[in-house]
Amino acid sequence: MLQKLIFLSWILLFPLTAQTEVRPESLPATVLLPAEPNPHWVWINDIVFHHMADGKAYLVDGDTGRFLGMLSTGYGFVGLVLPSDYAQIYSPESYFSRGSRGERTDVITFYDPQTLAPTGEVVIPPKRFAAMPTNNYTALTDDDRFLIVYNFTPAQSVSIIDVKERRFVAETETAGCALVLPSGDRSFMMVCGNGGLLTLTLNDKGEVTDKQRIKPFFDPQKDPVTEKAVRWGDTWIFVSFDGYVYPVDVSGDQPVPGKRWSLFSEAERQASWKPGGIQHLAVHESSGSLYSLVHQGGQDTHKDPGQDVWVYDLATRQQLRKIKLDKLSTSIQVSQDKAPLMFSLFIGNPILDIYAASSGKYLRSVDEIGFTPTIMQTP
Repeated sequence: MLQKLIFLSWILLFPLTAQTEVRPESLPATVLLPAEPNPHWVWINDIVFHHMADGKAYLVDGDTGRFLGMLSTGYGFVGLVLPSDYAQIYSPESYFSRGSRGERTDVITFYDPQTLAPTGEVVIPPKRFAAMPTNNYTALTDDDRFLIVYNFTPAQSVSIIDVKERRFVAETETAGCALVLPSGDRSFMMVCGNGGLLTLTLNDKGEVTDKQRIKPFFDPQKDPVTEKAVRWGDTWIFVSFDGYVYPVDVSGDQPVPGKRWSLFSEAERQASWKPGGIQHLAVHESSGSLYSLVHQGGQDTHKDPGQDVWVYDLATRQQLRKIKLDKLSTSIQVSQDKAPLMFSLFIGNPILDIYAASSGKYLRSVDEIGFTPTIMQTP
């Protein structure tokens, strides 16, 4: 009996004793990101195939590997849109009234780049294209005024949003043509199923005033290009499944296709080298360098991960160097400063690898970047 009383006394006293030992945990204050972004920051977009109703975008400092912040971006998330002044972050998002079902609402959400808090939204037609991500489903005109969103229902169209006034302008049909490739302050082009281009011109209100069809610049049956084109100045760089480059000059009123050239020598073609991946191209603007993710594979392996990144001089069209990757990769990106970093990741193993872009030297890795990371963007 005495032992039971001692035990009960100990039980009764323990919470009081434990309570005196507990100290309130001090929570960190909200930290603002710098107003001027570091050129070595990288946004990593995650469609989250495990639970697609909750897309994510992660911000990482490439110099330190430090995680800086995250955005929650809704269902079927493709990627952010970053204006040149980085004064806002735009995110095309979709939501359903019952989480994964119910009435669909599509919006462009505006985020503060310092707090990463939403500051507003514009409702758009619930038609935006949500598929395997690429950079060219949504884009800003060159003056950062109008945001163009590609729609697919499967009828094809684009929605036009005035981001300055934060209003939906209009939807216009673009039958047979896809993607959004800016070509001026008031113009953009789209790639059509026959290998041609459609160019659209806007007025100062964002209304479409002109549409022009441009004859095919590649053969979609013999040598189709991927939808993952990248821009170098006034030239869009398209690369085909077989590794041929198709440049398109957009410096004039209408796009002008240039001469086709090859990423690979004949010997490299015989060795079955091909481009491939989710984001297989990147450009360093000031040096005019094209970075191409490549692998060895047969026909229809354009989605396979790459084992190397080969670098080319876009002016001379000559290969500069080959970078052997530490891990397989499906996406690459390059920062735009004088000492650029190259970022690499694989959708099936979410680890961000960071290299010195000029030499290919491996620098560091950042583990556990989301679930199924796809495309990357640098401010």
